[in-house]
Amino acid sequence: MKEKILSLIEQGKFFEARNEISNLNVVDAAQLFEEVEQRHILLVFRILPKAFSSEVFSYMSFDLQKYVIDSMTDEEAIKVLDDLYLDDAVDFLEEMPANVVKRILKNTDKDMRDLINQFLDYPADSAGSLMTIEYVDLKKEMTVAQALQYIKRIGIDKRTINTCFVMDQSRILEGRISLRRLILSDETEIIKDIMDTEGVSVNTHDDQEEVAALFRKYDYYVMPVVDKENRLVGIITVDDVLDVIDQEATEDIQRMAAMRPSEAEYLKTGNWSLTKHRLPWLLVLMISATFTGGIISRYESALQTTIILTAFIPMLMDTGGNSGSQSSSLIIRGLALGQIETRDFFQVIWKEFSVGSFSGAILAAVNFLRIYFLEKVDLNIAITVSLTLFVTVVLAKVVGGILPLAAKRLKMDPAVMAGPLITTIVDAVVLIIYFNLASIFLGI
Repeated sequence: MKEKILSLIEQGKFFEARNEISNLNVVDAAQLFEEVEQRHILLVFRILPKAFSSEVFSYMSFDLQKYVIDSMTDEEAIKVLDDLYLDDAVDFLEEMPANVVKRILKNTDKDMRDLINQFLDYPADSAGSLMTIEYVDLKKEMTVAQALQYIKRIGIDKRTINTCFVMDQSRILEGRISLRRLILSDETEIIKDIMDTEGVSVNTHDDQEEVAALFRKYDYYVMPVVDKENRLVGIITVDDVLDVIDQEATEDIQRMAAMRPSEAEYLKTGNWSLTKHRLPWLLVLMISATFTGGIISRYESALQTTIILTAFIPMLMDTGGNSGSQSSSLIIRGLALGQIETRDFFQVIWKEFSVGSFSGAILAAVNFLRIYFLEKVDLNIAITVSLTLFVTVVLAKVVGGILPLAAKRLKMDPAVMAGPLITTIVDAVVLIIYFNLASIFLGI
């Protein structure tokens, strides 16, 4: 289908292409535009059905959205944005350069301009920046029949009608009620008698990661957003939260890999930009690695006496780093999902100590058998290496568990502290243990 549509566009059969595109899902249609030649994009977009084109626009990449808006007249651009849900319009404007935002706001009416500016004033990663005001609000004095008639009349312009919110004359949130409950209730029942008053809400300035955690915990599809006086100001829908979860997971992975987080797509990011994101932590880790070199230099005489000790250093350091990374990854994920809290500190240490002891004992035994019987290494050297391996695994597991919790306690991002630092710390400690055990067992 995609190849057929692109072929029609190349042949100049734009109206045939329009008919085919209109049969696509809006997400697939948006992705299709990424492959259309730039000279044809605006022409094809203009001839799409009005409502369909606005939906397609909301799923386009920000770069493509910018190109479309830049190529349009002011009147066309305003019409496209007017047909978007408010949160999609705000998301678009947040990513656009200042000149594009000024151009759009200059041509909107005062009420819409004030509303958009209000949303743009919320912190970038807050609940306020995610919410939309297109929700259904009911009064508790309504009957079910009145509520259903009201929903039928205004629902077409709302982001969702599956959950409706009940508030008083001062817009204080009093409860929520699902469309399913309304449909299954007697038409004469009063809303206040059947609404749910125990629902969870979020504040406009709550962090988006906390919002995502609440969605995950309560399995909500939509959540009300209130101000400090508990007045309903908007709602957040699950589709926006899925984007947040994806974004936060990506940031954690990048931080654990010692990179500065970036939302830009890999292939669309310039080489210098990628370098700038990676270089700072690489410099820090390079400098910190000099401590490891210093430790080796300090025991240079021991290495000259028993050169074979050098052969086992990479294995010990790699095993330590891998063991610590396993623990830190699990703890960071547990913290992100709310399964682990800082108060679980000692429980985590004990668990990681136990796991490290079991793992270390097995690895040490296998290593001893391998190097003593297969590689015919001296018994004392085999004991030294294997015992170091055991201590290394235990220590790395414990450190990998402690660092994320310590970071959380210090109100830092656990991925930032644990990911880049764990290998450096473990490597340095491993070498100290290794050479000290060698001094004891080998007398060097």
